[in-house]
Amino acid sequence: MPKPAARRRAPRHARPSRRGRNAAFAATGALAISGAGLLGVPSVTGAQAATAPTVTQDRLAPATMVAGKATAASLSLHSSACFTAKTVGVGVRDARGTNLDFPGNASNVQICPSGVNFTSGARTLPAGTYTQFGFWQDLGGGWHNLPSQQLVVSATTTPAPTPTATPTTPAPTPTSTPSATPTPTSTPSATASPTTPAPSSPVAGKSLTWSDEFNSAISWGQRWVGDKSTAYKYGNHNPDDNKLDWLNKNNVTVANGVATFTATSGGPALENGKQSWNTGFLTTEGSSEGFQVKTGDYAETRVKLPAGTGAWPALWTWKNGNGEVDSFEYHPDNPNLLELTNHVNPGNAKYYTDASAVAKDQWVTIGTYYGANSVDWYVNGVKVFSDGKGVGADWSAYLILNLSVCAGQYHPAPQGTAPITMAADYVRVYR
Repeated sequence: MPKPAARRRAPRHARPSRRGRNAAFAATGALAISGAGLLGVPSVTGAQAATAPTVTQDRLAPATMVAGKATAASLSLHSSACFTAKTVGVGVRDARGTNLDFPGNASNVQICPSGVNFTSGARTLPAGTYTQFGFWQDLGGGWHNLPSQQLVVSATTTPAPTPTATPTTPAPTPTSTPSATPTPTSTPSATASPTTPAPSSPVAGKSLTWSDEFNSAISWGQRWVGDKSTAYKYGNHNPDDNKLDWLNKNNVTVANGVATFTATSGGPALENGKQSWNTGFLTTEGSSEGFQVKTGDYAETRVKLPAGTGAWPALWTWKNGNGEVDSFEYHPDNPNLLELTNHVNPGNAKYYTDASAVAKDQWVTIGTYYGANSVDWYVNGVKVFSDGKGVGADWSAYLILNLSVCAGQYHPAPQGTAPITMAADYVRVYR
């Protein structure tokens, strides 16, 4: 997210390494990763092939799935000598060769003779028979497919209804007494609205320590601040970060247990002459509670991703011109992709793609474990990425959940003046 004037680095999306990855993704889409498992693609050539270690696939699961039921894949490997693989994942192809890989490839994995285990993110597949295989990528960029197996996805079955028991001796039919009104076999009930998942952490040993379930009006000043942040160069706006934002606490409202973040056109003119948008923003920085996440915490939010062009939602952290870890950033022009980035100890960012879990106008649960030696990201309770960098032993920072608006440099700006919205079910921190 943004950097203030003091100690400013180049704005996030203007940094060459970030933009380079953005440009590569824009050019290739998900194929940059999914292509890893293409059957028949040569692994490596020349000197790379001569020095490549021998990697053995010890176990690959599952062999069966049920259509419509999200399932993760697991892969066990060992090698003839210790080395670092740039990427490890599990590929899936249908009968036509379409890429349907399990999401959540691992990066910078050390594979040794003692072995290593990998678990992917979860996905669903239609009923059918598929080819499944593990794969890895060497540091030179060469892809290596491991032995394949058949993956059978069975159709969802609906259990047959249990027959209603009947008496063994039929009761005599009354001749003059009217029969009683028959008891209905089922009582219609009101349609249940989606329920908030009960508080629980996918990281073992953690207990809920702080949360906002958005069951009442925003506690402005005490828990949240919505109109200023040191992450914004001018306090309430920052055009230098490719944003049209003008922070306005009136653009976050609560109803029915959900916080709605709205971006509306017609804000004040920015220093670069562009018209700003009033945007919804929540930060713990400057509140009387002053809550901060710290090393060892797990933070999670459940959000309904926006569909409006120009939307740029995120859950992130900030403190003293640094401290930024992006639990997620999202842009509807890449509708199935989340950006996962540790700016405290940068080096291993992740573009996570999963069409079954990440989509416009769809609810998704996203969490981050702020480990000293590795930051781990979770999507719908499944770990999808570990950066191996961490935040250090004494890190702490304020939480931010907001809906920004792109100015158009790397992602499209809004088309027209229609409001853009995002919803949040909760923000929770476990310690």
